[in-house]
Amino acid sequence: MAEVKVGLQDVVVATSSICSIDGQRGILTYRGYDIHDLAEHATFEEVVYLLWYGRLPRQHELDELIQQLAENRPILPEIIDLLKRLPPPQHPMETLRTAVSALSLYDAEAEDMSEEANRRKALRLTGQMGTLVAAFGRIREGKEPVPPDPKLGHAANFLYMLKGERPDPEDAHWFDVALILHADHSYNASTFCARVTASTLSDMHSCITSAIGALKGPLHGGANEQVMRMLLEIQTPENVAPYIHNLLAQKKKVMGFGHRVYHTEDPRATVLRRMSEALGKRTGQTKWFEMSKQIEDLMIREKKINANVDFYSASSYYVLGIPVDLYPLVFAVSRISGWTAHVLEQYANNKLIRPLAEYVGPTNQKYVPISQR
Repeated sequence: MAEVKVGLQDVVVATSSICSIDGQRGILTYRGYDIHDLAEHATFEEVVYLLWYGRLPRQHELDELIQQLAENRPILPEIIDLLKRLPPPQHPMETLRTAVSALSLYDAEAEDMSEEANRRKALRLTGQMGTLVAAFGRIREGKEPVPPDPKLGHAANFLYMLKGERPDPEDAHWFDVALILHADHSYNASTFCARVTASTLSDMHSCITSAIGALKGPLHGGANEQVMRMLLEIQTPENVAPYIHNLLAQKKKVMGFGHRVYHTEDPRATVLRRMSEALGKRTGQTKWFEMSKQIEDLMIREKKINANVDFYSASSYYVLGIPVDLYPLVFAVSRISGWTAHVLEQYANNKLIRPLAEYVGPTNQKYVPISQR
């Protein structure tokens, strides 16, 4: 009998030149660039180019990409009308999944599988994802969507479209950093779903819809939402220790801790911790960081478990004014860059992904006529 790796843990299923993770040392790189280096010096648009083309852009290439994203950021009135007509979802991810799938109906190149067309679809989807999320966020509050401003970058535009006012430059900078940190993470669940769908030579929109379906799960994109709900329930620093001890006594999971790949600190959490503290100080909302730091210290001291990317992103997004149930959708606003990069890589050297399963059911069964059962 073959050894079964539950959840494909530690199974290498393919090669990729997009993203590398060293879980023992806590190192994450995009195309060989350390995530800390990119978070400190790059912009999200530079990272998008890096993921798609394998190198950082020259100035004229970056300018062209920024212009192309600006041109492709608006969404059609028909999509806005769809967002208004859809029934209230149990969770906003349902609406995003439906809207992304619907985009293909209005894309003249939806079924064109040439590399050039697929790169253009990647560009459109990356430009449109933030617009979709922001439009939905406003529509459900009874407000009209705010059209994107071609003069604003990707991060600033999202905050502007969501809130209806131009963001503070520091807020826009930190959100840009958050987009960089979430842009890709190798063969995570949603990316793997996108690549499996791409391996059937299905279209780009179907691949991204598959990815969103996986991202919706609370063990993937929904974790930072649960972290913030926990913080809101705790409310004050004084309540942290008894609340967390109660969870641990009941053997319940403390969301935002532990990772399938990292055996030390998640390098993205290192940056997000600084972000949470800086944003809290700038806005006078320091308690969310203080509570988070208390929880982290307690979990490391008593359980030897480190915070992951979801933990400090929760308080950071809250201080930025992003509604809690939109957190998984914000993940998609960034990860669309990585998803599309992986789909393009899968198309370029494709083989149908079709693993085997070890059968453990009954054997030698004989059919019995229904009258005799």
